[in-house]
Amino acid sequence: VQLQASGGGLVQTGRSLRLSCVASGSISQNYGVGWFRQALGKSREGVACASYQDGKDHYRDSVKDRFTISVVNANNTVYLQMNSLKPEDTAVYSCALGPCKLLLLGVAEYWGRGTLVTVSS
Repeated sequence: VQLQASGGGLVQTGRSLRLSCVASGSISQNYGVGWFRQALGKSREGVACASYQDGKDHYRDSVKDRFTISVVNANNTVYLQMNSLKPEDTAVYSCALGPCKLLLLGVAEYWGRGTLVTVSS
């Protein structure tokens, strides 16, 4: 499965962005689908994950109530709505497939090329 993220850009603190990711194959046959991010000089971390195992959405604490993940299975597309962006959200964001418990730790079975999000202060 190939994954391609898009929608990144440069925004000011407090503004919003919506990322999209299209998969070349079915995403609903996986345990979960979600988003990684990796800031310059830092390790990759999971941001959000929609689980097909428990039917719930999971988020890392730092983005709860600001980011929302949504999935359109028919189009094999996953979105990440990011509101109230902060400079510390600056990173390359990639979408990924795998169990949410691992994905939120930065581990996945499949992941694609990312899109850069830069939040200016």
